[in-house]
Amino acid sequence: MTLSQQLEATLNTILSDLLGAPTTAMVTPANDLRFGDYQSNAAMVLAKANQMNPRALAEKVVAAWPVDAISAIDIAGPGFINFRIKPEIYAQRTQQAATDDSLAVALTPRPRRIVIDFSAPNVAKPMHIGHIRSTILGESLSRIARFVGHHVITDNHIGDWGTQFGMVTWAWKKEVDEQALRAQPLAELLRLYRLASDAAKADETIREACRQELVKLQQGDAQNLAIWTRCLELSKQGLQEIYHRLDVSFDHWLGESAYNGELAPLVDQLLAAGLARESEGAVCLFSDGSIADPAKDPFLIRRDGDWTDFPMMIRKSDGGFNYATTDIATLAFRQREWQADAIWYVVDHRQSLHFQQLFAVAQRLGMSQIDLRHIAFGTILGTDGKPLKTRAGDLPQLADVLDDAVAAARKTVQERSRVETDDERAALAETIGIGSVKFTELAHHRMSDYVFDLDQMVALEGDTAPYLFYSIVRSRSIFRKLEETFTPGAAIELKEEAEIHLARLLARFATSSPATCWKWRAHSTATSRPAPCSKLRGKRATRDSPSAMSPQEHWKKACNCSASPFPRECKLCLAEMKKRQLHR
Repeated sequence: MTLSQQLEATLNTILSDLLGAPTTAMVTPANDLRFGDYQSNAAMVLAKANQMNPRALAEKVVAAWPVDAISAIDIAGPGFINFRIKPEIYAQRTQQAATDDSLAVALTPRPRRIVIDFSAPNVAKPMHIGHIRSTILGESLSRIARFVGHHVITDNHIGDWGTQFGMVTWAWKKEVDEQALRAQPLAELLRLYRLASDAAKADETIREACRQELVKLQQGDAQNLAIWTRCLELSKQGLQEIYHRLDVSFDHWLGESAYNGELAPLVDQLLAAGLARESEGAVCLFSDGSIADPAKDPFLIRRDGDWTDFPMMIRKSDGGFNYATTDIATLAFRQREWQADAIWYVVDHRQSLHFQQLFAVAQRLGMSQIDLRHIAFGTILGTDGKPLKTRAGDLPQLADVLDDAVAAARKTVQERSRVETDDERAALAETIGIGSVKFTELAHHRMSDYVFDLDQMVALEGDTAPYLFYSIVRSRSIFRKLEETFTPGAAIELKEEAEIHLARLLARFATSSPATCWKWRAHSTATSRPAPCSKLRGKRATRDSPSAMSPQEHWKKACNCSASPFPRECKLCLAEMKKRQLHR
């Protein structure tokens, strides 16, 4: 049990005895440690329901509180109950975590089979800056969900079937460079795609030729299938290089093409069931009228003051299918073959309406038992505050972004590091650079936009990856200098307030990890890590540290949020998120 759960158990036992009926009082982490570690407003809530004085009820709880409980207890204001965990309890928790691979995090009592769909780049194109958020968030959430005991299946639902292959195939037949294809496959495939795309924009006959190449591929033409297969193999090779650098892996790579044979029967099924109907030669899903409020119906849209149809197309007028059809087939497969209890889609917030429609279709198909979640996220900005792009106006390629981060880290390594060889410096720069990209992503609330500033990311000051790395090195240095060898599990005695607070912050990991999982907030784990590090180093608040800033300065400098060990406690951030409609 977590500390808060232990406190709740004791508190509910006492309240049930006092009131003569079962209670479900809640205990939460304190907003202000000056008043204790945890707090509860149970006396105020229950006193009102039982026509009692809140403070009088709280005083009875204090009088009945066991001497051997894990905390001391006192009252604040009209009846708030504050709990101060005893130092020996924190010592015991720290001692337990030192010998526990799970760091004292309890496994979930209700493990679920969770499918996590993330990254999902298009084949025949290099990954770009827009793939960072889905890839890193998805990998982080999958690790956390496994850590707390869920059975996780990760699936990279790559875009390996679509319009781009008609263009690539047309250009491939014209002027593929085999030498470039072997040396830099993704760069050559991108060149071919751009060649065809530019030509198609300038000449309608070329656009039609590209479309015909796609039709031939869909009809099973041997030559086009061979080109497609090679594109797929080369693209996966290039993608794996990126994933290897990011330490990201998948259980499955079931792309759009894996469901080609299921699309036509799916549309026929929806037509036969009356769930879809033809419209101007296409087949679409419309509102079924089951949602009373049209503003909440994803199949309706307001135009010129009136609500009108906003259907989901599942078969085009030319007989082709689209990604909506594929997504329905994919969802059905995951329910049928993997028996998914939940499916998390880690996808850009701009796809929110699509997922509202997809989840509504799942309900109509009888898949209401699956917990479907769109884990949306915001945009990466440049230092100018606008969506990050190259000077040419393109999205920066992810490989280039990672190289730039490593190059920036190399400057820090050269200035500060004591490693001796070039190979060691290169390895260290890679670790710091890639770690900085990942930590920067995880240190922000997923629904907020953030500025991609390489200089700040690799800085040794502030809440950054290099700062965490330095703290780890510093802590190991302390252990090396101990007069006696530290044995994990040995008794720990906490005397100094700094020691107690460090143990307090470490103990909160047992609570924050499960909460991170079911609230899909990877940032709450990342932003809680610098706090123990600063206590370890004895760091004091500076003008730029959150504890020394005004709320307005805090929002401008450190939103989402390092003002507290638990970001949800920052009322300013929550208010700002709601104002910007960023917080779901």
